[in-house]
Amino acid sequence: MSLSREQIAMRVARELKDGYYVNLGIGIPTLVANYVPQGIEVMLQSENGLLGMGPFPTEAQVDADMINAGKQTVTAAPGASIFSSAESFAMIRGGHVDLTVLGAFEVDVQGSIASWMIPGKLVKGMGGAMDLVAGADNIIVTMTHADKHGNSKLLPECTLPLTGKSCINKVLTDLAWLEIENGAFVLRERAPGIGVDEIVSKTAGKIIVPDQVPEMQF
Repeated sequence: MSLSREQIAMRVARELKDGYYVNLGIGIPTLVANYVPQGIEVMLQSENGLLGMGPFPTEAQVDADMINAGKQTVTAAPGASIFSSAESFAMIRGGHVDLTVLGAFEVDVQGSIASWMIPGKLVKGMGGAMDLVAGADNIIVTMTHADKHGNSKLLPECTLPLTGKSCINKVLTDLAWLEIENGAFVLRERAPGIGVDEIVSKTAGKIIVPDQVPEMQF
């Protein structure tokens, strides 16, 4: 079976390292806050001005004024700081974020990403995505492997307007964990029960399959 949103967030959370400053984008990435491994400390950063974001609140903890960039209510961890959006983007643009996790509509074999424009729909703009992909070296994209019509979202070249060019090196979809190397997607892990052939058939861009591709464990 393909990974659920929660399983995608759980797998991303394994990439967190002790002491990391991490920006979580809108959508699936925000769920990573619920799965930070025990025994490590990370500071989760929200581009609207919160450093030290905690898990989503219980009903008793909800504070309408405490929100993330996606306008979801969140909690603040001990030691959290609240500041202006301008200061938040100074952190991002200054390269002070160790890991960025964000969603996308398309990623291509050169590591370019399209994440902000949906054809035929009114959009407010790309938000902070352009700053995030330009200001971080370690970026993980979370997305579905194909769109609702079955068309691959891992392409030879992005067709939508770019958010960033040649800036992505890790992609986690509902089917697989892939790394982008030398103009190709390299298959590193596959979702439980998902075969290599299915992943290859749903990947439009060049894909390299190592001799051994383990299943993800949950």
